[in-house]
Amino acid sequence: MKKSVKTIFLIFGAFLIMQGCACSRIDAGHEGVKVNLVASDKGVDGVALVTGWQFYNPLTTSVYEFPTFVQTVDYEAFTVNAKDGSVFTVDPTLSIKVIDGHSPVIFTKYRKELSEIVNTTIYNYVRDAFRIQFNSFTTDSVISNRATFENMVQMMLDSTLQKEGFKLEQMTSGMQYPPTIVQAIEAKNKAIQDGLSAQNKLVEAKAQAEIKVTQAKAEADAYALKERSLSPMLLTQQYIEKWNGSYGEGNVFSSEQLTLLKNVGKR
Repeated sequence: MKKSVKTIFLIFGAFLIMQGCACSRIDAGHEGVKVNLVASDKGVDGVALVTGWQFYNPLTTSVYEFPTFVQTVDYEAFTVNAKDGSVFTVDPTLSIKVIDGHSPVIFTKYRKELSEIVNTTIYNYVRDAFRIQFNSFTTDSVISNRATFENMVQMMLDSTLQKEGFKLEQMTSGMQYPPTIVQAIEAKNKAIQDGLSAQNKLVEAKAQAEIKVTQAKAEADAYALKERSLSPMLLTQQYIEKWNGSYGEGNVFSSEQLTLLKNVGKR
């Protein structure tokens, strides 16, 4: 059985060779573009080839594969001037794909492999989109409205790429501010942090002062209470020390003091 299958393939291969035919397998996630090299219809067929095996005459036809899955491209960084002259650095990363069925149109226009188109033509479109938008924004407006700015760049780039047969899935700008702006932002942040630190110290000092006042008041109140409780006892002690033992005339106490001494004596 195995020999029979092998024989069939050999015969079929020999037939293709004799007929001047070749075959190419278009992988999933790709589109095949058939290019006629001779005759009056020289050029690109108007229909992208389906996935799978494709048979063609290599003497008169070529087949190119274009990936249609999403590809992420990390471009080289470049600088762009804002409206007021400040220089920003952009380090963009794009996720793009060929729109299904547009491979023949792309190849007809550029006659290049997809990787070359992505690294040259699309890269130039990216630079142009940022340059045009930066020319409409001042430095302050870019910084304070960064999300809006990047969204405008993305919309403009997506519109341009769709006309070329590509779809922009995602874009990150990797934008870096001018060094002077970075220094100013860092100085501002430091000033804010220093201000917060000073404010916190002031609040802490105020709290400590209030604690000391509270403690001092508590101590004063305690001392006053103690003094009030001890005063009658001290007076009594003084009376006793001065008392001659007599409750009658000749003593050195007033009637109130005598009453107090009599009560002490009863105890």
